[in-house]
Amino acid sequence: MKQDNPLFRRRALLATGLGALALAGCESLLPGQGPPPRLYRLTPKTTYPDLPRVAWQLVVEPPAAQASIDTPRIGLMLSPVRFDYYAQANWVDRAPLMVQSLIIESFDNSHAIVAVGRESIGLRPDYVLKSELREFQAESLDDRHIVNVALHFKLVQMPERVIVASAAFGKVVEAPLDQMGPVIEAFDEALGKVLKDVVVWTLTEGQKAEALRRKGLQRPDSTGASLSRPPLSRSTGTARPIQRLARP
Repeated sequence: MKQDNPLFRRRALLATGLGALALAGCESLLPGQGPPPRLYRLTPKTTYPDLPRVAWQLVVEPPAAQASIDTPRIGLMLSPVRFDYYAQANWVDRAPLMVQSLIIESFDNSHAIVAVGRESIGLRPDYVLKSELREFQAESLDDRHIVNVALHFKLVQMPERVIVASAAFGKVVEAPLDQMGPVIEAFDEALGKVLKDVVVWTLTEGQKAEALRRKGLQRPDSTGASLSRPPLSRSTGTARPIQRLARP
């Protein structure tokens, strides 16, 4: 009989399997079908210790980031060599652009700086804040369930394009990774600590650099060398040579 034909049975099993897969995944396979992903955003900092009030302008560039982080998807690491994402949950923007906006808002909320913004708004900056978003994911490694946020910053004096200070800030917060609410709260706490640190650091280091510039101690000579002594790094307390960025 036809039903006893091995080829027929094999085709029937294949059709059944594909049908089950289509039913299970139809919401994600058909355009416009299924619920849209939930969108989450984080909050800027609004409170600070006593800050120096500065008369210079700052441009905040979007952080550089590797492709796994440069996405609206919310990252989840379940092993040191595997990077996944939460299903049906996204940031409101690509992570670096969201972080850039929060850095700018946090500076605005400090009420300690004349002007801060993106390069596209036409500011003539005295300083540019460059950064790299190195960690921005939830992690479940070695029985630890955490959210890990880390950024590295460089403060560049303009128009000389001299790096006057650099520092790294990060924060790890424990969270139950199977509940989206606590995960987002942990991201907000971790990034909030970094935002507060970078605002205080930038204003403090920028003022130090401005004081030297007013004294003429960072004016480059004809060979391109700086005439100033290496500044002290706030984060390490050690002298770092001033670095000059290549012009594009």
